Amino acid sequence: MNIPEKVYCRTFQTALHTALPFLPYRKPKLLDSINEVPHLLRQKHIDCVLLITDPSIRKLGITRPLEDTLDKSGIHCIVYDKTVANPTSKNVETARVLFLKNHCQAIIGFGGGSSIDCAKATGARIAKPRQNLSSMEGILKVHKRLPLLVAIPTTAGTGSEATLAAVIVDSKTRHKYPINDFPLIPHYAVLDPEVTRSLPRHVTATTGMDALTHAIEAYIGRSTTAETRADATEAVRLIFANLDRVCRDGNDMKARRNMLHAAYLAGSAFSKSYVGYVHAVAHSLGGRYNVPHGLANAVLLPHVLEAYGPAAHEKLAELAISAGLASRADSAKDGAEAMIQAIKEMKLRLDIPDTIPEIKAEDIPSLSRIAAREANPLYPVPVLMDAKQLEQFYYDVMEVSS
Repeated sequence: MNIPEKVYCRTFQTALHTALPFLPYRKPKLLDSINEVPHLLRQKHIDCVLLITDPSIRKLGITRPLEDTLDKSGIHCIVYDKTVANPTSKNVETARVLFLKNHCQAIIGFGGGSSIDCAKATGARIAKPRQNLSSMEGILKVHKRLPLLVAIPTTAGTGSEATLAAVIVDSKTRHKYPINDFPLIPHYAVLDPEVTRSLPRHVTATTGMDALTHAIEAYIGRSTTAETRADATEAVRLIFANLDRVCRDGNDMKARRNMLHAAYLAGSAFSKSYVGYVHAVAHSLGGRYNVPHGLANAVLLPHVLEAYGPAAHEKLAELAISAGLASRADSAKDGAEAMIQAIKEMKLRLDIPDTIPEIKAEDIPSLSRIAAREANPLYPVPVLMDAKQLEQFYYDVMEVSS
């Protein structure tokens, strides 16, 4: 990246960081069980809700306990269960029509990040009926209050239940873009480990690595606060202490609750301090090839951390100490290397691959431009890179034919 571009990016990031204390960040109110939701809705005088989820979660019956308890409480539940991985603008528009047709008063996003992001974007379109989603891309373009939004995560990874972001894929162009604004932060988040119990091991693993990526990128960036550093540090500690446990025994509900809490903390951290190039590259892969976001993050994470070099050593070493991977007697370089090695070893234990076979060499220049456009100037990364420099990450994880 040339010097004028670097100056522009850092000036933008400094201004945003300076403004942090004056911006209306908030955390959702937490509920421990889906059984608390009907009482909440009755308190708000809500008698019809739109439940947004995906086909597999509905087919597995994971939403059934909530649907039943709402029904017993006299609350009508309209279900939209067609959300796809990497939710599309078509998903959002279909859900919006259902909400309006049935005179719903609130939205429940039930599922992984895809369903919760779809719920957020649906709320944004309801709040701004004359504005299409693509015009909300970027930061602070929603402005208006959404209908009551409750997020129920079924994966301990995305942290979408705590963030001001929704990531959407344009159904026509396949362009994947973030929408970031304070009204998108859910009003309530339900951290109920029971809804994560039947999650397959590989999904538990990759979504857990997604949460780890959120925490690390938020911590090593240049726009942290005391609160985001504390949240990210605790999230990293919890993930290293619990992700292996829950992947070995999916019925370890204490570990599942700890992972939900870690994902929530990591989401809270990056909602203020942002992420980095791992996410920018992963989003481009999700948009082009529909690669699951957690998987893409897990594969890319060690490569990007190594590329940051000494600029990230001190902070990575601090995280390594908090996770019990290094001691204060170690040098910053040794601590950072211990953290990166621990990530690689965790990936190996969890059977997460080192490559993404969908990547095509001829797509890499356009993919890297998409990633650079997302990240620069918004993401306060340790080392700034332009599109040409980002190309290397795609080559690093591209499957090479023998």
